[in-house]
Amino acid sequence: MRIELATLPGDNRHPNEDFVSVALPAAGRGGALVLLDGVTPPPSGETGCAHGVPWFTARLGGALLELAVARPDLSLADCLGEAVSRTADAHRDTCDLTHRRTPQATVVLARWDDERVSHLVLSDSALLLESPDGTVSPVLDDRIARLAALGPVTDAQRNAEGGFFTAAADPHVTRRAVTGTRPRASVRSLSALTDGAARWVEVFGEGDWAACHTLLSKEGPEALIASVRALENRAELRGKRHDDAAAAYVAL
Repeated sequence: MRIELATLPGDNRHPNEDFVSVALPAAGRGGALVLLDGVTPPPSGETGCAHGVPWFTARLGGALLELAVARPDLSLADCLGEAVSRTADAHRDTCDLTHRRTPQATVVLARWDDERVSHLVLSDSALLLESPDGTVSPVLDDRIARLAALGPVTDAQRNAEGGFFTAAADPHVTRRAVTGTRPRASVRSLSALTDGAARWVEVFGEGDWAACHTLLSKEGPEALIASVRALENRAELRGKRHDDAAAAYVAL
């Protein structure tokens, strides 16, 4: 098994809000991948929370990884719901969790054993699954993209009917996630990217998802993120030039 992870902040003056980790059970069978992209607060900094997004993603990511590995009896959706509840309980007495910008994150979660590979995607991070014949299948939650095609995406659409959803303080958000399971034999490798790394495909059009996965498999996540940074430095971009970026590659 080969596992490679990389993450880089968009601005070294600010903490990285992404989270990526892989765990392999002590028994040596199977494993789990968690990748989160923390939602950057608005310029005002108003979130109703005293802790901040990096605190939130570290708490949520750690809980998700523990549950995915230690509780194989739980579905990934149930793992996410429990992790959201635990994280909310850790600061509900000090923070306003009803605030629309309460700390939140996109989620990619994958778990594998000898028989199956299960996956969950919530919001605009990406999971790529490669089959033994080399076909790459992206698993995407495209709600933000569909909204953006109609006009500007607003805070009023965040965690609202007809809008898009992130992992924040409501455990019932698991009902909105894109989930699935494949036979273990049908997945040769997988990769996951926050939208800062997925810019290689979605913003700069350097290749499709299959080409992105090939780059990850041949050169690794650090090379992908370095390529994105070089493209950002040459491009005319609206909004922030650099975003936090995280990527993972796992050959099963």
